[in-house]
Amino acid sequence: MVKDLFERIQNNKGPLGKWASQAEGYFVFPKLEGELGPRMKFQGKDILNWSLNDYLGLANHPEVRKADAEAALAYGAAYPMGARMMSGHTKYHEQLEEELAAFVMKEAAYLLNFGYQGMVSIIDALVTKNDIIVYDVDGHACIIDGVRLHMGKRFTYKHNDLESMEKNLQRATKMATETGGGILFITEGVFGMRGQQGKLKEIVALKEKYNFRLLVDDAHGFGTLGKTGAGAGEEQGCQDGIDVYFSTFAKSMANIGAFVAADQKIIDYLKYNLRSQMFAKSLPMIQTIGSLKRLELLRNHPELKDKLWENVNKLQSGLRAKGFNIGDTNTCVTPVYLEGSVPEAMIMVNDLRENYGIFLSIVIYPVIPKGMILLRVIPTSSHTFDDIDQTLSAFEAIREKLVNGTYAKIAESTVQNVE
Repeated sequence: MVKDLFERIQNNKGPLGKWASQAEGYFVFPKLEGELGPRMKFQGKDILNWSLNDYLGLANHPEVRKADAEAALAYGAAYPMGARMMSGHTKYHEQLEEELAAFVMKEAAYLLNFGYQGMVSIIDALVTKNDIIVYDVDGHACIIDGVRLHMGKRFTYKHNDLESMEKNLQRATKMATETGGGILFITEGVFGMRGQQGKLKEIVALKEKYNFRLLVDDAHGFGTLGKTGAGAGEEQGCQDGIDVYFSTFAKSMANIGAFVAADQKIIDYLKYNLRSQMFAKSLPMIQTIGSLKRLELLRNHPELKDKLWENVNKLQSGLRAKGFNIGDTNTCVTPVYLEGSVPEAMIMVNDLRENYGIFLSIVIYPVIPKGMILLRVIPTSSHTFDDIDQTLSAFEAIREKLVNGTYAKIAESTVQNVE
């Protein structure tokens, strides 16, 4: 008997969806109001916001707002119509690509409408069924989904583990010898949950022993790491060893879109083979011209990144001094690890928002192991030292309630445990 396709969907909402009746509108899909920045409103209350990826504070920069508004007035939201290949190509798209390529020290670049679908399509375009993919087990969902499209072999290595990397490169080399294909190695410049940099320098060094090409997703590194802000590769002194460099505009650039940069011959190939771009409308002029202004500010105002790192260092040193576990982050991403159940996590975050005015992202299983709670704090250049002090005090208070069982007792009576 053929089952109704929707029967499974209705009976099993998934590891996150099962909490929807208790979480939606508050813990997930919350409605933040007001101008983007550290101080916003949530459900009518003022909150201190640590949940934006606006690292350099460009979202509300007056020059950015002006450039966006002028582009909207001049071109509207629709221009250009059609895909780049057919009717959506402009001199501004070319200019932005040239400037991005120069900034990340690559020969050429190509604009992408969205980061997520862009990475999925890049992976799909770079490999055939004869090629082998080696990638970090903690890779972002866009990498995982891109690898799922691959019809050939793939191997995962333990997160940032050099021994595991080499073991899987050996397996991939043997397999590629049999298939007659090549090897694509994929990692992130910055892992967005743990805050660790990918071991790019060590991976590039492995090229002396193994024949592979390196694709790096540097969404959180672009604009925040390196002397000029060119990312994790510049920070580690190995940008030349990255064969294909990718970043989104959704973080430091506070915009929609993304780009991929590489040698000219690789970009020429991708332009004609990236299905997510060939069959999609071109990046609108508002985002294109707006990104030119953002990149100009990123290049010419290093004080934005300097202020960001002042805040990062104060926040992370303050957390460590108070005994919080923030792992081994060496980037702006600041994870605070606590032990507790999902119901306790929900009560704790409610307490943070309602009684301490702190808004941040909570990460639970299946993103992290069961029994763990991750409070993900994203400092920006727009935050102040007072914001940090307020948050450190709040964290001390909620940790005490978690440890002494206050949240567990409340959860027993108020939160339906659906695990």
